Amino acid sequence: MTENAALPGTDNRTDTGTDRSAVLLIGVLLVAAFVVILNETILSVALPTLMADLEITAATAQWLTSGFLLTMAIVIPITGYLMQRFTLRSIYIAAMTLFTIGTLAAALAPGFELLIVARVVQASGTALMVPLLMTTILNVVPEQNRGRTMGLVSIVIAVAPAVGPTVSGLILQSLSWRAMFWIVLPIAIGALILGGVFVRNVTERRPAQLDLISVPLSALGFGGVVYGLSSIGESAGGHAPIPPWVPLVIGAVALALFVVRQLKLADRGLALLDLRTFAIAPFRLAVVLMAGFMLTLFGALILLPLFLQNVMGKDVLTTGLVLLPGGLVMGLLAPFVGALFDKVGARPLVLPGTLAVSAGTWLLTTLDAGSSLGMVIAAHVILSAGIAFGLTPLMTSALGLLSPELYSHGSATVSTIQQVAGAAGTALFITLMSRGTQSAIDDGVNPLQAGADGIHLAFVVAACLSLVLIAAAALVRGRTGAPAARAAESA
Repeated sequence: MTENAALPGTDNRTDTGTDRSAVLLIGVLLVAAFVVILNETILSVALPTLMADLEITAATAQWLTSGFLLTMAIVIPITGYLMQRFTLRSIYIAAMTLFTIGTLAAALAPGFELLIVARVVQASGTALMVPLLMTTILNVVPEQNRGRTMGLVSIVIAVAPAVGPTVSGLILQSLSWRAMFWIVLPIAIGALILGGVFVRNVTERRPAQLDLISVPLSALGFGGVVYGLSSIGESAGGHAPIPPWVPLVIGAVALALFVVRQLKLADRGLALLDLRTFAIAPFRLAVVLMAGFMLTLFGALILLPLFLQNVMGKDVLTTGLVLLPGGLVMGLLAPFVGALFDKVGARPLVLPGTLAVSAGTWLLTTLDAGSSLGMVIAAHVILSAGIAFGLTPLMTSALGLLSPELYSHGSATVSTIQQVAGAAGTALFITLMSRGTQSAIDDGVNPLQAGADGIHLAFVVAACLSLVLIAAAALVRGRTGAPAARAAESA
């Protein structure tokens, strides 16, 4: 049976905004999503502490972040089906329950193995939140105002991970790494209770079938690729259990089979992740650019704490505070950029944003042990500002081009690509750092300088990749918002 669970009064919303109940709903979802996404990177500053406490290498420790992102990438494709099959309220409660249980388990974990399991449970709940938030906005916010609202989503997607290191730095200054989870736990419980009271349904349930072949193909594909990238880093230290090329090949083949199956199932409306969204050229371009932004962002967020602590010798509090201005700039700019998108469209914002990302990344390549903290902050702020100018317009324009029946699949696709890119960025840059460090040590360089050389190599590769993003950004068209973009695409 189809359940029309729209918010009371949403049918009477004006062209200038949404009704109060919708605003309240979005507010609750934004707060909850911010809390859960914050946990993507909250351990980044704590990695050196965890490496010493749990007696693990950097390549192994990065799985606490990569595993989180990887789990999200595996679970998110299923959300398209879940949002058709179940109500908004039930998905929200399930998401926050999983996150709360995972947070409690992480706080109590006696070692690395159980800690990574707890992070997987956390991530399973987190994976449901962002597509849920995006789909809700697409259903309740008038098209001409989505840029401003999506700007708030950008705060969740980009700013929450960006301030994660600062939060953990403040906590670790006087408390253990377990305190990060104990502090988050009551907030998660509060969000669960708050959502149980205020979250209502704004979507319609539709008959949907879960393709049991697509699920393992998705997990094997995304998991294999990211695991293979991470294994390259572990192999530098001789810790990789299997040759990295094995999971990479398996992952690539599984992803190819997954895509083929989704295209076949789409005609019957049975696709786990409806890839007809990629038939729209601006959507494809936007997704590629968003992936590049997230790869760069998470690469920087994993490398900068290691650089500040292991190369420059700074403590966790200083590390967190150094990364704070970038997160604040991103948060302050996101709503402004969203409102500007509603007026001028994507191109006037995305291209300058991409140039800023490239400039910030190239500045990171100039860092060494003698660099000033001001230089680190400046590079990170420029990088963060560029991401703020690019992410919101790309996300809004991409999703605004879709028909309503593809909203949930489009949201799931965008979120999946972002998380895979984040996981790949984390794995790729840790891999490059590990390889570069080991190569320098083999050449007789002292460990401190070897670490600096490894991080420098990773930043150089990131800077080169940013040039590709500039070329792609130059292809973004249009100076108007989503409505005009859709009209142009139809023409």
